[in-house]
This record gives sequence, C-alpha cells and structure tokens, in this order.
Amino acid sequence: MLYAFELSGEHAVLPVKEVYACLSMEDLEYREHSHLDHCLVVDIEGESVDEKLASVAGRLAMSHHILKIVGICDLIDESIIEMCERSDISGHLSRGQTYVVRARRVKHYGDINRESIEGRLGGSIFRKGFRANLNDPDVTFRLIMSNKAVFGSIVASVERSEYEHRAPHKKPFFYPGVLMPRIARTLVNISRIRSDEVLFDPFSGTAGILVEGGLVGAHVVGIEVRQMISNGARMNLDEYDADYSLLVGDACRVPLKGCCVDAIVTDPPYGRSAAIKAESLGHLYSDSFAEMYRVLKPGKLAVVVSEIKVEVFAEKAGFSIVDIFTQKVHRSLTRTFTVLCKD
Repeated sequence: MLYAFELSGEHAVLPVKEVYACLSMEDLEYREHSHLDHCLVVDIEGESVDEKLASVAGRLAMSHHILKIVGICDLIDESIIEMCERSDISGHLSRGQTYVVRARRVKHYGDINRESIEGRLGGSIFRKGFRANLNDPDVTFRLIMSNKAVFGSIVASVERSEYEHRAPHKKPFFYPGVLMPRIARTLVNISRIRSDEVLFDPFSGTAGILVEGGLVGAHVVGIEVRQMISNGARMNLDEYDADYSLLVGDACRVPLKGCCVDAIVTDPPYGRSAAIKAESLGHLYSDSFAEMYRVLKPGKLAVVVSEIKVEVFAEKAGFSIVDIFTQKVHRSLTRTFTVLCKD
C-alpha cells in the first residue's frame, strides 16, 4: 500500500531520514516509491499499518500529514478528476462516514485553482454515494500539488505546534545558541532511540536534546561542564517530566561504564564556549569521541552536530560513518550532521 508523507521542506534530507528511521522503529517493511518536492511516497507492507503510522506521527517533527494514497497522476486538473472518478475509495471512507477535501500547492507547481479542485474532487466523491461535512468530517482527503498530484486520505497528522510551544525562549531556562526543538527531535529520531532505552548527550547544555528524547519515552542522561547551565537544564527537564540523570562533569572523562547507552545525540561546542576544560578544541573532540565510542553499545548510532568536520575524530575513535548532511543556518554558519555507528 502506498502512503505519502507531506514533508515540511525545512531541509532537503533530514525529513526523509527521519521518516525512514521512525518506520524502522515500528518494524514496518517499506521501500521508497518516489521522492517529490515536499512529499515522500513509500510502499509499506504489514499488518496494522495505519495504527503504526499513528505512532510514527507522534514522533515526527519535519512532516505535516501522513496520507493513505488514493492515486498519483500528472498535475493537470482533468487528470486529477479522472483519477478520483476511477478510484475505489472503500479503503478510505466507510458508508455513513462524512468527508472533506483539502488541497495544498507546493511552491510554484501548477496553476490549478485550489478551491476549484477541492470542490470538483468533493463532487466526485459525493457521486460515489458519500456525504460531505466541511466542519467536522470523519475523513479528510488531501491533494498535494507538487511535481505530481498526490491524492489520499489523512491517516495521521503531526502536532507541529507542540514544538513551537517548546521553543528555547519559552522554556523555564534559556541560553542562546541552542538547537530548535524540531531539529533536536529529528536528530533524536534519526538515532533510532526507542522508549525505555538510554539516550546520552555528553554536551547536554540546557537539555534541548534530552527534553525531546524524554518526550519519546527514553531515559536520558546528560553531562554539562557548567554548574549554572546544568541547574537550568534540570529546570527544563522537570518542566517536561523527563526521566533523566544529569551530571556536572567533563565529556572527555565520562563517569559511565562501557557499552551502557543505546544512542548518542549531541551538539558539542565549536569554540564558542569559554568553559572548555580540554587543552584545545582538537583535544576536546578527540577525547570526547573516544568516550562516546566507549559508552555506546555495539551496533548503535551516534548523531553529532558540528560546525567542523568530525570524520577524522570519529574514525580515530573507532566509529564508522553512516551519513553526513549539512544545513546552512546563515551566511557564516553551516551545520553538519554526522551519523556514526559503533560496529
């Protein structure tokens, strides 16, 4: 069965990587069907797929909706209507249920009037014997107008407003220069941490990453070298009722036994912090990567955010490189996201 993930478009790669990580954590068998602008179409097999996708939506940060696809066609109004007319929607809408049709244009694609195509699609479904309800429908059909027209019923939606409520300046303790919650959650998802597992951040700062890890059910462990920041991090973790352990200490000498954490997600300092105890930034990275490798369980992932290339430090520590992708924040800042595995 084909499903479409309506992506946020905040990054070219991160939303797709996040989707695949979350599908894997639900043990769903999948393969990519097509990757359109702001829309990823995936062929998913298995039982209780819709229910599992509801769980996936509860974790996702860089998607809007998940659709069970009715059809895909060229972005031509008559082709869209013909596709709907010939489609069997019994797997999307039951007798007695009501529906509404909504459409979204991605960027500049096509010149189809949104309100007109919503009405025409709604009419097509009405002629199949169903009743519309614009205010409180049982089922919402959605047309994504991208490189292609993707039409389907929404099986789950992402509560993106929750991430806005957790913006850094809205938390009990704020310190500038931290990751936004949607980025932090996406990286937590890419690490494939599951509920009841242990997520570690050796440069935990104000606990932005740890908060997101706690919200997906992980026990989160952080180390922060500055007492004041650590105190503030506790306030943030308590605000979101996280299951956490927070230590004041040095990421180059982690007081944890070997092979005890299930995932690492971290955003180390890039020379901005004056509170680095290591001899140099090079020593900080070299020693902290060695410690990350030591405490991570074999076969598990570490996701590192940086402004510098970290492959040399990672490979010297023993990690293998799984993925590297970048994000341009502004003219003078490009973030690199490096996904590592302890083989």
